[in-house]
Amino acid sequence: MVSRVIPVDTFDLVIFGVTGDLARRKILPGLFRRFVMQQAPKDSRIIGAARSEMTQDEFAALVRSAIEEFVPGAADKKKDLDEFLKVLRYVSIDASGDKGWRALNGHLRPDVVRAFYLSVSPSIFGAIAANLSTRGLATPESRIVVEKPFGRDLATAKALNADLRGSFEESQIYRIDHYLGKETVQNLMALRFANALWEPLWNSTHIDHVQITVAERLGVAGRGAYYDKSGAMRDMVQNHLMQLLCLTAMEPPSRFDPNAVRDEKVKVIEALEPVRAADLVRGQYRAGQGDASYAAHSENPATTTESYIAMKVNVANWRWSGTPFYLRTGKKLRARTSEIAIQFRNPPHMMFPDMARQKGNALIIRLQPDEGITLRTTIKEPGPGGMRLAEASLDMTFAEALGPGMDTQDAYERLIMDVIRGNQTLFMRGDEVEAAWAWADPIISEWTEAGNKPSAYDPGSSGPEDALMLMHRDGRRWREIET
Repeated sequence: MVSRVIPVDTFDLVIFGVTGDLARRKILPGLFRRFVMQQAPKDSRIIGAARSEMTQDEFAALVRSAIEEFVPGAADKKKDLDEFLKVLRYVSIDASGDKGWRALNGHLRPDVVRAFYLSVSPSIFGAIAANLSTRGLATPESRIVVEKPFGRDLATAKALNADLRGSFEESQIYRIDHYLGKETVQNLMALRFANALWEPLWNSTHIDHVQITVAERLGVAGRGAYYDKSGAMRDMVQNHLMQLLCLTAMEPPSRFDPNAVRDEKVKVIEALEPVRAADLVRGQYRAGQGDASYAAHSENPATTTESYIAMKVNVANWRWSGTPFYLRTGKKLRARTSEIAIQFRNPPHMMFPDMARQKGNALIIRLQPDEGITLRTTIKEPGPGGMRLAEASLDMTFAEALGPGMDTQDAYERLIMDVIRGNQTLFMRGDEVEAAWAWADPIISEWTEAGNKPSAYDPGSSGPEDALMLMHRDGRRWREIET
């Protein structure tokens, strides 16, 4: 199956912080892939902006190096790469001063889509937004893209939103969460709302519980000082896992429209019950497997920041009453995996002798590393000897099921093209960000005031033993984190 490539209008895209790691690894390679697929017009402009003094040739060399490093097979696309480099411009700019703004304005055209990507520290979002507005670079049709973290708590999130809204309308602000650009995350909406099979079953009557897991094999070495100011709750739960929860639990929107979809997501967040201390486990990896501990990586021996968190969350509405959501995420775990597991209830009457030994029906939505969907079912074991039950899976791995012609976009390139189209469906709205912090803040405050320390766990494990008990006491088990 070959995916349909829908071209976008000619655009001018300004990337602030273009010399940073995110731009090199994701943004510039993603844009190159869209040019190769002929989705981005060749008369578009990509304007890099950063503090560094750099010539056009030096900037082109930097971009060439990034694409050759992070785009497989780029060395065989020399002609495409040469054409892509022709759309590049560079401006040395001072985000909060006067330097470079007039030069930047000289590269922008009045008759094309204009987008500004802020791949910089959130501390200068407000200054850049204000300069774009007061200096006349932002038109009413312009878009501004900002990366997480969207604040550190509710107060800072509100302040950040106020800074952005002081220069741009909410309809122009694109708060990017790359998890929402993943193919499988979007397929979750298609699976639920485009198939008559699932929606009648998508409720507490038929679903026993939901597990959302984002596990990482790597630790925080190299960015421990930054991570120690956030921890797993701020870095992952409040945004990435919250988005996965919302898409799983939301009501069907009246139409596939940005505000209709985001309205339903906000309703889910507002329906979340406070998390009890007994329903939350925090962990921190110790030294092991030839690597240092989290405390050593953070360069803070007394740190109480969590590198792992697991919690039981309840959605207080009609659809989900009695069906808990179990969330977990952590560093230095057994494997790198992200998935949503929908565990269905057992049949009301267990008529076969060994039914109780079966794990039951489950729908597993895999986000990474192998995007796909698995439906676990119970069947008769083949062969003679009576009615013996066995488990079987119906598996669709996108790379295999859709064939080699399938265009598997990186999340960032899909989201950037949505920015150019003006489609905000997969981006977070300001009130959604604030609602998530309003839920998360009391949880963080409770353990901070109590002075609780995270439980230690071994690198390469599934996390702290306490997290296993979180499920066991409810008569349930975590799905294995498979290597």
